[in-house]
Amino acid sequence: MVKLRLKRCGRKQRAVYRIVAVDVRSRREGRDLRKVGFYDPIYNQTHLNVPAILYFLERGAQPTETVHDILKKAGVYGT
Repeated sequence: MVKLRLKRCGRKQRAVYRIVAVDVRSRREGRDLRKVGFYDPIYNQTHLNVPAILYFLERGAQPTETVHDILKKAGVYGT
């Protein structure tokens, strides 16, 4: 099963996250299938590759709760 989840990047006390499509069995910093976005919680910035996100959602990928909230705020994910 594929999930859309956050992958931590950045340095100490200054985390930024990539939104990636990964197999559920891999760990947080594990190998990802594709990078589909970027989220910076400090400056509250998001950059999303909407066609890639929709591609994975149409094929059954499940977003995590945090990614779901980010997509909902951006207007990509309706419910």
